[in-house]
Amino acid sequence: MYVGRFVVVAPGIGGYRVSSRSFPNRRVSDRDDTLTVGPTEDAPETDNPYVSYNCARRVETPTGEPLAVLGNGSHVDPIAEKLELGYPSRDALATPLLALDFEKDDYDTPRVAGVVGADAAAIGVVRRDALLVETVDEPTVVATYETDSPEPYDLTATDAAGVATELLEDDLEHPVCAAGATVDGDGVTLGFDNGGD
Repeated sequence: MYVGRFVVVAPGIGGYRVSSRSFPNRRVSDRDDTLTVGPTEDAPETDNPYVSYNCARRVETPTGEPLAVLGNGSHVDPIAEKLELGYPSRDALATPLLALDFEKDDYDTPRVAGVVGADAAAIGVVRRDALLVETVDEPTVVATYETDSPEPYDLTATDAAGVATELLEDDLEHPVCAAGATVDGDGVTLGFDNGGD
């Protein structure tokens, strides 16, 4: 089954996977407190604005709470900025998702995102017909296709790199790369898996 890009979050842990039929030549790179999806050196040239973006960011709220933001596009940055201003996770997700709306490509691709805290998590999606944002207590997934409403996900990994690998190895079509995050009292740990490179 092809579900496209997807986010999985739960309190303390989360991840994001790129699955792509159109742009498989991509990888995650680490830029300090941010993981970025971008084309590989051998990727064909494209002017598609949805190919490169920050997919995971470390955030600290005004009260010092560490959080991780995960998502499939340019909405990750404004979600992080809202959290840094002190917005609650649900509001920080809903506001940029509503403002940016679904992607204006050939497929009306939904935007998916999640916020992970040490003891709480929230997940959201904006698609052509709905904006859904929920707080979650157990691992929950939302994807750009097929699974485009939050539903339970059987996540077993316990560390950031392990989450990335588990999502990348999930038996869903066209895996490309993945990112993971864990959040605890010591802060946020980010990890990624580019599938053997």
